[in-house]
Amino acid sequence: MAAASDKARFYLEQHIPELVDYERKGIFTRPEITAIASKRSDFEHILNARGSKPSDYARYAEYEINLDSLRKKRCHRLGIKGAKAYSGQRTVFFIMDRGTKKFPGDLGLWMQYIRFCQREKANKKLAKVLTGVLRLRPMEYGLWVVAAKWYAEEQGDMQTARSYMQRGLRFCKEKRELWLEYAKLEMVYLAKLAARRKILGLDEVVKEKEVQEDEDMIALPAVAAVDFQPEEVKGMEEVDAAALQKLAEAPAFTGAIPVAIFDAAMKQFENSSDVAEDFFHLVAGFREVPATKRVLQHILAHLQSTNPTSPETVLCEARLHTLGIDPSSVDFPSALGLTLRSIKSGLASVPEKQEPVLYEKALLLLLPYIQRHEELDEDVKTVIMTSVNRYLAALAGVSQLMTIKSGMVKTLIARTRSNGKLRVENVVGPIREMIAAGSS
Repeated sequence: MAAASDKARFYLEQHIPELVDYERKGIFTRPEITAIASKRSDFEHILNARGSKPSDYARYAEYEINLDSLRKKRCHRLGIKGAKAYSGQRTVFFIMDRGTKKFPGDLGLWMQYIRFCQREKANKKLAKVLTGVLRLRPMEYGLWVVAAKWYAEEQGDMQTARSYMQRGLRFCKEKRELWLEYAKLEMVYLAKLAARRKILGLDEVVKEKEVQEDEDMIALPAVAAVDFQPEEVKGMEEVDAAALQKLAEAPAFTGAIPVAIFDAAMKQFENSSDVAEDFFHLVAGFREVPATKRVLQHILAHLQSTNPTSPETVLCEARLHTLGIDPSSVDFPSALGLTLRSIKSGLASVPEKQEPVLYEKALLLLLPYIQRHEELDEDVKTVIMTSVNRYLAALAGVSQLMTIKSGMVKTLIARTRSNGKLRVENVVGPIREMIAAGSS
């Protein structure tokens, strides 16, 4: 116990100059400083005693974070400049370093440390923390995503972000979520570039180039974000017109990197149509990216060559017809007709056991349009509701119902059984609620 008290006293003595400075500058009063010293003493004795837990370090760090926030507010109010001599940032770093060293396997403590570094924009420290936790927990795919997103979104450093994703895939190659996050990272990057090009008026036809691959890793086009950034990386907003014009001629801008990621994922997951469909839906969400359609067509071509009669292939082909077309536009009725014909022809080709899966996917494709029924032409609305009722009727059998995964579809089937054919006004409310709640 004496040893624990000695350690606590040693750590507490390090704060004395800081507290003296606070009182001298009028940042905290004498009673407040006494309370701060008492609170720190309590925490230090807990940490240095036997039986301390990761949560003890987390609470101590949170206390210091709140204290430092109060200190900054008072310094600002008092007009005190240069009051960073005893920044609480260093204190929190010290506490978290001790905690992660004592409990290296506690992921929650590491994540608190990472979030603090991100909030403080302590990039050098964050790099060390990420290196430390990834060395200990390389199979935690989410940590690779956190690292990559930070460098891509906050630092504008896609080169480092890609390196984290590539390294993560070497450890977690069986995690489809990591492959999808990598593709999403690249699509977000392309969306930012496209938005910037639009602002600068640089939208032009982009040339396509081929991507080469080897057996060991995803081969990316010979272009990196660092090539298009100023000397000091400050984020996407700093990319100038000349850099964006140069990038327009590079394969990265044509969607070659998401394509390369998809192809590598197909090798890893043995051409799984489920995984391919996940990629399709992810990429389809980036409607403003010029390369989106090319990437989607590549995914669809792969599905058609490897799984031509799967429900996923039929659904992706059907969805491509209406992609990017507003339901209120004059082009939508003809596009919807192509979508429904694709589903109908697909039902004639998919194996009988897979028909319920296709019906369910078709319903999920049409339901968002019901949510926006006010924008639809009456004839279009009628066609959609007729199709929805037809698909629901096909799924109404008890044996087929067992295979349905979507809670939304199950709810609509129950309504069909009790009310007969559905009407837009009767289902739009529940559909909106379920979509808002994230029901699939």
